[in-house]
Amino acid sequence: MVDTLTRFPSLSHWGAYTALVRNGRVVGCEPFAHDRAPSPLIHSMPDLVHSPLRIARPSVRASWLKHRGAPELRGVEGYVEVGWDTALRLVHDELQRVRAAHGPAAIFGGSYGWSSAGRLHHARTLTHRFLYAGGGCVDQSGNYSWGAAQFLLPHIIGTYAPVTGRVTDWHSVVGNTRLFIAFGGIALRNTQITSGGAGDHGTPGWLERARLAGIRSVVVSPARSDAPQALQAEWVPIRPNTDAAMMLGMAHTLLSEGLHDQAFLERCCSGFERYADYVSGRADGQAKSAEWAEGICGVPAATIRRLAREAAGCRTLITCAWSLQRGHRGEQPYWGSVALAALLGQIGLPGGGFAFAHGSMNGAGNPRPDLPAPEMRAGANPAGASVPVARLTDMLLHPGQAYEFNGKGGVYPDIRLVYWAGGNPFHHQQDLNRLERAWRKPETIIVHEPWWTPTARRADIVLPATTTLERNDVGGSSRDRYILAMHQALPPVGQSRNDFDIYRELAAMAGFEHAYTEGRGEMAWIRHIYEQMRPAWEAAQLELPGFDEFWARGHVALPEPDRDFVLFEQFRQDPVAHPLKTRSGRLELYSEAVAAFGYEDCPPHPAWLAPAEWLGAEQADRWPLHLVTCQPEGRLHSQLDQARASRQGKIAGREPVRMHPADAAERGIGQGDVVRLYNDRGACLGGADLDEGLARGVVAMFTGAWFDPQDATLERHGNPNVLTMDVGTSRLAQGSSALSALVQVEKWQGGPAPVQAFEPPALTRLPA
Repeated sequence: MVDTLTRFPSLSHWGAYTALVRNGRVVGCEPFAHDRAPSPLIHSMPDLVHSPLRIARPSVRASWLKHRGAPELRGVEGYVEVGWDTALRLVHDELQRVRAAHGPAAIFGGSYGWSSAGRLHHARTLTHRFLYAGGGCVDQSGNYSWGAAQFLLPHIIGTYAPVTGRVTDWHSVVGNTRLFIAFGGIALRNTQITSGGAGDHGTPGWLERARLAGIRSVVVSPARSDAPQALQAEWVPIRPNTDAAMMLGMAHTLLSEGLHDQAFLERCCSGFERYADYVSGRADGQAKSAEWAEGICGVPAATIRRLAREAAGCRTLITCAWSLQRGHRGEQPYWGSVALAALLGQIGLPGGGFAFAHGSMNGAGNPRPDLPAPEMRAGANPAGASVPVARLTDMLLHPGQAYEFNGKGGVYPDIRLVYWAGGNPFHHQQDLNRLERAWRKPETIIVHEPWWTPTARRADIVLPATTTLERNDVGGSSRDRYILAMHQALPPVGQSRNDFDIYRELAAMAGFEHAYTEGRGEMAWIRHIYEQMRPAWEAAQLELPGFDEFWARGHVALPEPDRDFVLFEQFRQDPVAHPLKTRSGRLELYSEAVAAFGYEDCPPHPAWLAPAEWLGAEQADRWPLHLVTCQPEGRLHSQLDQARASRQGKIAGREPVRMHPADAAERGIGQGDVVRLYNDRGACLGGADLDEGLARGVVAMFTGAWFDPQDATLERHGNPNVLTMDVGTSRLAQGSSALSALVQVEKWQGGPAPVQAFEPPALTRLPA
């Protein structure tokens, strides 16, 4: 055997890389040559491809195979390995049975999750494409990352595009901004990641350029680590979930001291008078002064007034991390930041106004021509049915129950079959013990997965899927200048198959193969996806290389834009000629559309609405610590948790729990101790990590530890979503309220409680 090393270009959500393959194994990864700050996460790829947790063969839960029963044993009992023909026939027959007996509204096409950066082999898209072609299913509306903003922002600014990263670009910021106020911070760990992948990680370099340009930065967050050292930012500690109150206190200062831009408000905004009545207290008798705000958010009134005055005195950009709208009443800080920027009157000016997503994902504000990224389309859903994404558990537990969402009413469907690929609901859903109960409701759960993840271990039929390096694909993001080729580096491991081919076979069995494939195989689809970009490039007078040239080179780069992008620049210049897509055509500080909904949990202007759980709530007497959860450093959500980079960051094999040393001392907790976090919803174990850069009364954990319950009373690995609250942000957005959770922490005295998250289930083989 010739010992040769072969290189294959590829792409992940954490960056482009070249896979190094020797003798049929991935032995390393090299960063993409044009990446200025490559993420170390690329080096986890060999661990993933050759993981002992790979699912080798199609597998069926033992009790389901025997008598389609015992849903309470999902996650507990073992599996029987079967052949592909048997597995596909079981899947086909179940789909046909449920459709015939209950219709498409009984099938839930879940598959929420990041899955692959490749656009063809994107599991959620392919799942929906297959189910839509077969008659439809129940889909999901929105997302967990910025779901509250997605449904609020169109009412107030006419679009949610800024929350996806299409904001005033870094060129404009570096050249014009003097004060940068980041509510929620700019955590560099988040900037490793771009949905759809990235050829370049530009955020660290832009932050350094911002500092060298003399921009003064202020980070408002419970955690000092959310203020990167490169910024040399002022850290303003704040109680979690209270940013809206601080913004109102700043707005009150601007109004009471005459520092607001009246001309801009009259020309470009609607509803200013109603909003000003609320801020001043004329509407409800309570002035939202800096002193009032201090009593809620814990930030000194003097600091609030100073920041308001400084913002009015120079070009200021106010940015909000996605995390702010993932708390109960999460719509309010986003609306509040728009209103605060409107009072300053700098929206549409270079380096001024408001922005979202800086520090939430790599690529926000990247200078890039406004051209589409590669895309595979799922098509239209004939069933026309969907539910808000974060209401998954409610849907399963309460079929037939009515709910309200963004001005409309809905009724939860009666789901009999769940089809899931490319995601992990036992990571991103809140109150996982409640989800565990709900997960027993469907008659059948089918999962495609490369590894024995918590979701795979709770399925009835598990089909082994390939990883990115076992198939060809094309990737790219609307936040990045590179289109990347993804070359297959090695054959499928075990008996795994790619999602496209699995669905193609199932579609053929059901008689709609052509509707699903359109007559194209893998490489024909990749070529088609690439060529779909050509008309937009030609309209921009840019030359897209031929596909064969692109595939051989491994990438194509968009040019830098020839001018800075400034959010709402044209609108500011002429609001009549370039109106926003709001009811008034202007920025809405008071929304008549939202007022018509009549939601007391989302009033028609920015407001302070106390969350159900925060440090000022009555429950804080019993649960005195606010749990903040965030994106990890060593993985993407729950992806890569089984790899070395993630596992090396754990304490005693469990997820770290950051605590202020004084809070830990009060509880007799020292560095490295195993601790128990608990509330009425559940409990989990973690490893204490003492951090003076955390506000008192706050504990912080990374999300994504693979769910590992010992029983309904204890999760052993440190998945914080056994503790988080599963209620919608409001009836308007029904977003995730994960960041509104009160807990208590104590030193663990209950014995070993070994972690079993990375042990595969018991497997037997179906006799030939």
